[in-house]
Amino acid sequence: MDAELEFAILSDATGKQLFEQVIKIMGLREVWYFGLQYTDTKGFLTWLKLDKKVSSQEVKQENPLQFKFRTKYYPEDVTEELIQDITINLFFLHVKEGILRDEIYCSPEIAVLLASFSVQAKFGDHSPEIHRPGYLMSERHLPQRVLDQHELSKEQLEERIQIWHEEHRGMLKKDALLEYLKISQDLEMYGVSYFNIKNKKGTDLWLGVDALGLNIYEKEERLTPKIGFHWNEIRGISFSDKKFKIKPIDIKAPDFVFYTSRQRINKHIHQLCMGNHELYLRRRKPDTLEVQHMKAQAREEKHQRQMERTQLETEKKKREAIEKERERVEKENQEMMMKLLQFEEQTKKFERDLKEQFERARILEEDRRRVEVEAARLEAERQEALMAKEELARQAEDQRKHQEQLAAELAEYTAKFALLEEAKRIKEEEASEWQNRAKEIQDDLEKTREELQHVMLSPVAAAPMAVPMSQAMMEGPLENDHDDQEENNSTYSAELHVEVIEDHCNEDECITEAEKNEHVQKQLMVTRLLCFFKLTHKMTKNDILHNENVQAGRDKYNTLRQIGMGSTKQRTDEFETL
Repeated sequence: MDAELEFAILSDATGKQLFEQVIKIMGLREVWYFGLQYTDTKGFLTWLKLDKKVSSQEVKQENPLQFKFRTKYYPEDVTEELIQDITINLFFLHVKEGILRDEIYCSPEIAVLLASFSVQAKFGDHSPEIHRPGYLMSERHLPQRVLDQHELSKEQLEERIQIWHEEHRGMLKKDALLEYLKISQDLEMYGVSYFNIKNKKGTDLWLGVDALGLNIYEKEERLTPKIGFHWNEIRGISFSDKKFKIKPIDIKAPDFVFYTSRQRINKHIHQLCMGNHELYLRRRKPDTLEVQHMKAQAREEKHQRQMERTQLETEKKKREAIEKERERVEKENQEMMMKLLQFEEQTKKFERDLKEQFERARILEEDRRRVEVEAARLEAERQEALMAKEELARQAEDQRKHQEQLAAELAEYTAKFALLEEAKRIKEEEASEWQNRAKEIQDDLEKTREELQHVMLSPVAAAPMAVPMSQAMMEGPLENDHDDQEENNSTYSAELHVEVIEDHCNEDECITEAEKNEHVQKQLMVTRLLCFFKLTHKMTKNDILHNENVQAGRDKYNTLRQIGMGSTKQRTDEFETL
């Protein structure tokens, strides 16, 4: 919406013709809230008069001429009065700009909450995959005053905005903008045009003109008005030079008179009073056919958006269910792959163990063969010894003469024989032991073969793989037909028609969005934790006044009800004593 548009107009084109070109390009139908603003030749901001030629107004001579499309009048309730999406968007941009520039005072707690709605409107639902840390750094979201007043860094404050952004999941852009405006309209300085005035005593005061009426503020405080007059109490307004007069409906009350520094300011006040009073009466009458048509169209569009949103939510849930199913199948697949890997690892282990068993069996077989060879050798020696013994016995029979010698030899051979017998016995025991061990190993080997064969023949069930799915009133002459030339003795006046109408917009019953919305109350309670990080020495006068109002339980609407109490005469007299 922030853009520069360039138009070609005729030299005798009126302000209305230029304004119509602008709203036609924008597709705007609720035109009564807006106007074209320019800087005049004396450096003052002025609203373009629609009923006069552009060239006859004191527009600063530039090429091309510079105008700003701005909000001139504000609604009492944005929810009930703003219809078109573009109107809501324009109000959002203008109000946000006023808050960021500190032209509309906003406490730090509310500033963080408003920033989260602004972020929701721009980025949609928060997503950790898309909105990485620092995604809020690209633009400004908080007034500089709030950044300066806290020990928290800009990144820490934006982290708190992100927390609330996550809370707004599912909120559409239009709903986020409306939430922003609903909270903003409860701010004390929202929709108020301030003018420096003096009463008859010469006291410097502020005059505030807004959708509900006129309010008087002390010079040092623009948050809490001291005196207020609703539009339904005012019968007529007029000014002459620097003097401005307001005629109340109460005939017993004197005229409400104040003074400004120049006639040009009085003209500006007069325009705003006339426009706001007209809209005040219009809200309390039945809607025109044009407004009824726009509201019907808006309701139809809202219904269509709700249907689309429901369909989107249904599709989103289906996608989430499919995604969960895909994740489940992938998880099962991973588990099956892990089991398969474990099985392969176990099979490899069995193969290694089998190889080790084969190697051990081979070694034992070699040892068994060695033992058999040794046993055969010992058996041969034993046979030789037996043969020798027999030979000796025969020789003993034959050689009786050498009995003693043979006896000695016999004893020697007998001893040797005993040793051989003992060695044989030991070797036989070792052979028997090795045979037993070889048999045990052979049994283990057979058992291992059977287990391996059983494992290799057992079936492995493969998990099925799931295939993942891809994812107006047209503003007429709002100002009176007054000559733009300043004459010291010129006088302007207008009668404000007050009709007996049914009042459907009772401002005495207005409450803040925080009081109406329990969720907003909880959000503001959490954001008030920021006060623990506030640097008190950097608090502005508005901060101090706001805290005093909060501690006293005062908000915008009960203050307006309080200052409107008493008769018009009493409030007029009070104004003169300030």
